[in-house]
Amino acid sequence: MQDVIHKRFQSMLIRMATNKLASKADIVLRGYYGWNSRRAVEVLDQIFPMDAAVQPALVIVYFGGNDSMGPHSSGLGPHVSLPEYIENMRKIAVHLKSLSDTIRIIFLSCPPVDEERVRSGTSGIFSELVRTNELCQKYSEACIKLCQEMGVKVVDLFSALQTRSDWTTACFTDGIHLGAEGSKIVVEEILKVLREAEWSPSLHWKSMPTEFPEDSPYYLVAANGKNNTKSL
Repeated sequence: MQDVIHKRFQSMLIRMATNKLASKADIVLRGYYGWNSRRAVEVLDQIFPMDAAVQPALVIVYFGGNDSMGPHSSGLGPHVSLPEYIENMRKIAVHLKSLSDTIRIIFLSCPPVDEERVRSGTSGIFSELVRTNELCQKYSEACIKLCQEMGVKVVDLFSALQTRSDWTTACFTDGIHLGAEGSKIVVEEILKVLREAEWSPSLHWKSMPTEFPEDSPYYLVAANGKNNTKSL
């Protein structure tokens, strides 16, 4: 559940599912343009109903990028105050935890932005977008602190994306939305949490059982004309 899922990040998740989770898990993406944590809380019961026949094993939650935008004088726009953001994220975590005893949750904290590109690339149809790393860091730290208090796993995106010296140019397409390298970092951080978490059963792809693992005569035939490619 994310406020913006950039196409490259979405494609990275799909690639992860194809390469590592094929025949192991189903991944469902829910991304809504321009959403913030307030809007998410309003529809939480619809997206994750308590009476669903099957509850998710893992939910990855990202809100903060839009919430952390500076407030507009009109009162409109995606800005959510820091205290409300914290409370909204708490409500999301509480609701998800109530779905089942075995559900696992990972929050992604607010990432940084390339302030210079944000200022220079704002479209004329919008009012000035107030996005600063000072604000992003406050929301990121608040998310991390909340997760520590609630025992929820969290990925510190604000720090993770800045591990590259060229992060401002390498990680974003426009200063805000993730490019291929930025998306790769996010996926690697998620996989790191899955690998290191002491969850039972483990949700790391190497530990998950494969559905229909047996070989089949219908797989492609290898170059030797005798074996199926999956057997090699």
